[in-house]
Amino acid sequence: MSRAEPDVQVPSGDIKAGAKVFKAKCSQCHTINAGGAAKAGPNLHGFIGRESGKADFPYSDANKTSGIIWSEKHLWEYLLNPKTYIPGTKMVFAGIKKEKERADLIAYLVDASNK
Repeated sequence: MSRAEPDVQVPSGDIKAGAKVFKAKCSQCHTINAGGAAKAGPNLHGFIGRESGKADFPYSDANKTSGIIWSEKHLWEYLLNPKTYIPGTKMVFAGIKKEKERADLIAYLVDASNK
């Protein structure tokens, strides 16, 4: 069963600034290029529109049963505090509190995950 998208407005972000956020805060655990290796976290290529926990990676049961289909709105809430949005997730990242950084990162993820 799919989890409803949160009722939020995701601000427009800057892709280039988002690439810098990804490099600084995400690339230690994730890759995003096609065919990229999984690290501590899964490769994020093509994850927009995919159900959480369905790629080839040992996800937590919490991710596998979350019912989330990854979208900008789900990412907006998830990236604020992953452990609150999906209790039991293995993602140890504390989140991004600054709205501009989150918007920029989401813009980058949407762009880069489908190249």
